[in-house]
Amino acid sequence: MMLLGRLKSQLVASTSPWRLLARNYKVTVVGAGGGIGQPLSLLIRQNAGIRELALHDINEMKGIATDLSHISKPGRVTTFVGESQLEAAVSGANVVVVAAGMPRLPGMERDQLMAANGGVAAKVASAVSVACPGTLLAFITNPINMIVPTAAEVLKANGVFNPRRLFGITTLDVVRAKKFIGTAMGKDPGNVDITVIGGHAGITILPLLSTCKPPYLGEAKEIEKLIHRIQEAGTEVVKAKAGNGSATLSMAYAGAQFVDSLLRAIGGQEGVVECAFVASELTEAPFFASSLELGRYGIKRYLEIPQMNELEMEALAKLLPILRKNAEEGIDFARKYLKQLEKTVPTALPEAQ
Repeated sequence: MMLLGRLKSQLVASTSPWRLLARNYKVTVVGAGGGIGQPLSLLIRQNAGIRELALHDINEMKGIATDLSHISKPGRVTTFVGESQLEAAVSGANVVVVAAGMPRLPGMERDQLMAANGGVAAKVASAVSVACPGTLLAFITNPINMIVPTAAEVLKANGVFNPRRLFGITTLDVVRAKKFIGTAMGKDPGNVDITVIGGHAGITILPLLSTCKPPYLGEAKEIEKLIHRIQEAGTEVVKAKAGNGSATLSMAYAGAQFVDSLLRAIGGQEGVVECAFVASELTEAPFFASSLELGRYGIKRYLEIPQMNELEMEALAKLLPILRKNAEEGIDFARKYLKQLEKTVPTALPEAQ
């Protein structure tokens, strides 16, 4: 009887919702051959819950896929090349994470970066609209403040937009804040809890140091210096690389963390919280980065913005007009893209009489 009872409990455990889903995910990395895409794919490959890691890029991916397939983890690695295979790459994916596009170079303005990368967002959103409208779509491609509104507008035009399933990954802002604050306090960054709201560029990045746990007790000048470093950390890396790219390894680390959180939430784990840039009604900005509780179908709950001090409220008031303008620019880019796309679609021939 004891043996039967033990077997019965093992059977129940093996058929629980978490175990049924535990190795049944497909994750697609768009831009998998790039400076972020390769280390991101390596980190995601380590997740045992993935049955298929699909790699997409404009260049051949066979070598990278073969390399990753030799790692002693369950699941398979597949490759897709070029725009013609983009829909196949994302088809059936639980999560699509986009790292494709041009990195920011020294002196490059955000509108220049948008001109280079906006089309990437629009093409991926179009492919997702057709092949997997229910996927969780997460962008690393910059400028996030404009890219996410662009993708949202394309998804809307195709009638499949769900605000709870579209993300701009701002996890790196939190990762950097935890590291810089932890170092300043002589604490393990992993034990630092900090909320970063706003956007993903310059002064739109607002770390709420007043809410930090353990409390950060620096003087006013130290706080100002720390906030500025968090806001300009991307530029710090660009300058350090002297024209040879932007943040890739730290971004891959942060992106993989976010994907892992999405997969854990899809699998039914409760209390999974991440900061991300999403369509939001928390402020007057239509897209805003804040803390989110993730669930099986994307965003489960938008967490309230923590109580802020006077300086943080002033900073929020300054960044909101920028985010509104960024959203307008992203939406305008999408509309122009869609209009141009209509012109290139061949007109159907009249039926024969």
